Amino acid sequence: MTAPGPHVPRIVAAGDAALVVEFDERIDPSVNARAIALAEAIQSASLDGVRDVVPAYRSVAVYFDPLRIDFDALVQRVEQAALMPRTAPAAARAPIRVPVCYGGALGPDLASVAAFAHVSEQDVIRIHSAGTYRVFMLGFVPGFAYMGVVDASIAMPRHATPRVRVPAGSVAIAGVQTGIYPADTPGGWQLIGRTPVKPFDPRRAEPFLMQAGDAVQFYAIGREEFDQWPSA
Repeated sequence: MTAPGPHVPRIVAAGDAALVVEFDERIDPSVNARAIALAEAIQSASLDGVRDVVPAYRSVAVYFDPLRIDFDALVQRVEQAALMPRTAPAAARAPIRVPVCYGGALGPDLASVAAFAHVSEQDVIRIHSAGTYRVFMLGFVPGFAYMGVVDASIAMPRHATPRVRVPAGSVAIAGVQTGIYPADTPGGWQLIGRTPVKPFDPRRAEPFLMQAGDAVQFYAIGREEFDQWPSA
């Protein structure tokens, strides 16, 4: 195991078939970039016995078969990869543009967010759609991208009591995070609009619309355009 220090990740066991590499404890694009770079390096190494590599906000989980790979040897390989200088990033993908019909029945919490921020609903729409958000990680349900960082003025906390059902496509805020619900699920985030775009569709060649490290921009559309958006 490694002891954490300045810019040195901490590696801890998570049971007998997983380890977790932990970077600085904060939601920060540079920290997240280190986690994603490490996950990609481990995946590229194609180590025999490594079953899965999952990056999160500030950590990477490595799942392995303890009968096929030596734990200490794996830790050493991960330490080496974590401390290697980052190579120049490949050309970044263009931001993913996501249409949103804000407010009304599709965004029932927009008025509450406006009241929280002491601005108009149109100001909330303008602020939310002005940002370029980083996909920090995927989780919760397939295709749910945790994105940030939301402007502090509209970063309203989630509901104390979650809704039993949040409709698929709902665009929401929870503190400094924003996201899109890919399916009808319970949820406690503030619903400010809905998109006709599917974040996850198993029928597509690439089921996931977004990957960790992607950039996302939202833009406003009217209800008529939302209703006429192709479903496929």
